[in-house]
Amino acid sequence: MFLIESIQDIEGVEFTAHADITKMTTFRLQSHADLAIVRNPEALTKLLQRLNLFQYPYLVLGLGANQILPQSLQALVINLKFEFNLESVDQFQEEYIFPASINLTNLTSLAVKYGLAGWEVFTGIPATLGGAIYMNAGTALGEIGSLVKEVYLLDKNGLPKTIQINDSSFSYRKNHFVDSGDIIVGAKLFHRGKDEAVGAKIKSYLEYRKTTQPLATRNCGCVFKNPAKGMQAGRLIDQLGLKGFKNGGLQVSLKHANFIENQSTSNWDQFKTLTDTIKWQMNMFYGIEFELEVKIPYH
Repeated sequence: MFLIESIQDIEGVEFTAHADITKMTTFRLQSHADLAIVRNPEALTKLLQRLNLFQYPYLVLGLGANQILPQSLQALVINLKFEFNLESVDQFQEEYIFPASINLTNLTSLAVKYGLAGWEVFTGIPATLGGAIYMNAGTALGEIGSLVKEVYLLDKNGLPKTIQINDSSFSYRKNHFVDSGDIIVGAKLFHRGKDEAVGAKIKSYLEYRKTTQPLATRNCGCVFKNPAKGMQAGRLIDQLGLKGFKNGGLQVSLKHANFIENQSTSNWDQFKTLTDTIKWQMNMFYGIEFELEVKIPYH
């Protein structure tokens, strides 16, 4: 009750108690949680200050492409919906500043429009900019961390921080600068000059992803990290004969074995049983300790 009373008067915050957040992730596992939609950084500052006052847990959920949520989440889910007018970047620039809530598809469109070399690396990734930076999202073409110059955050007290990115800021699917309680609110990106072939590269890679990954299904992207350079998790799972392996409404994709598809009404328990089975077999037959790439908060 304190949560509603504490934050319902913050302008720019829309609060819903025990919201159905099933459709807020691409995987669509059944889940409920208290939800706060935040419209601007000022509102987020006030929200964080009040949450910190009561030591109340929270997590940020963007497009939820790599989030596996329990059926009942004992934390406040924060969804950023900062306003941003794409017409404000209606010309070629050396650097661009974007809010964390912008969708990567918008950035891909800008890459095509202005021929921004390097921006093809996040082609087809279903994520907001903040989420992509947090996990250093990438494709076979590269990682987004290679294009980030500065990251703007608010800490758990609502205080702003600016991080200057360097060679040690990121590693494989991981950042090294977001502390516990920090929320990414924006970033400055650069590119590698103009390249008229960027549009063709993006189109070609999208076609490749469509033929090799189950993009049209309800899934959470790649489930497991590649265990080592040159070792692909999907190929290892395929070699175990686990393509098509099911638990409830969940199935290891027939198109790409490192994807799990939600074919009906499914939940966290079914996901855990399925992934635990894959990890057990991987360890038993190959001696490999598989690590999840997807994030499982507050469970």
